[in-house]
Amino acid sequence: MDFKLRTPNSELRTIFQRKFLLDELFSQLVSVNPTDYATFPQKVLLWGDGAGGISSYVAGWMAGHGMKILLLDGANRFDPYTVSSFARSVLVSPETLLKKIRIARAFTCYQMATLMGEKLVHLLRREKTLSPGQETWVILLGPVTTFLDEDVPEREVRPLFERALKRVEEMTAEKIPFLIFQSPIHPHSKRSYLMRRLFKFSDLVWKIEFDDQGPKMILEKGYPKKFQITCTK
Repeated sequence: MDFKLRTPNSELRTIFQRKFLLDELFSQLVSVNPTDYATFPQKVLLWGDGAGGISSYVAGWMAGHGMKILLLDGANRFDPYTVSSFARSVLVSPETLLKKIRIARAFTCYQMATLMGEKLVHLLRREKTLSPGQETWVILLGPVTTFLDEDVPEREVRPLFERALKRVEEMTAEKIPFLIFQSPIHPHSKRSYLMRRLFKFSDLVWKIEFDDQGPKMILEKGYPKKFQITCTK
């Protein structure tokens, strides 16, 4: 079944229909200590149709569990309405959760590369200063999307993307956890190599698919032996 998210209401219906599955997945994910390299995958990729909507739900879920989030949006798909709906479903003020989510948007690949590189470091330092002792998670939403702009010369795309990934890799070495959400691109696109590179870059890869009951998660790339997630396939 091909599924396209069309309106906030349709997006919320499909996500909330299987919200318990998503809750279980992320409960197990965030229950592992991200400073323990033996058990925790630092770069987790979730890709597929509806990645934007699910990232908004996950941001709300994490904020609802007391976590702070820095969300870099390169797809212009973050939806505060989803966070607000989640808040109301758990009887929490939407403003309370939204205040825990810091959003920075990029509209060009140059802006996205700068966010993933230079600016993210400063944002993380600021959050550490404002909330000492409280860990901040980073959500990358659509890190590939802005790099598909055909107005950007091909000779610039790969080096720029690689530099951005290298900076993220350096941050994971400092035990910063990343959740990456990316919508699929056409497999015959001349820049499909960007998705392949993102797959290789990620420690753990889940594919998002939709059926009549909503989203389901399919594990496509493995995990450390001590890190176990059970999920209906």
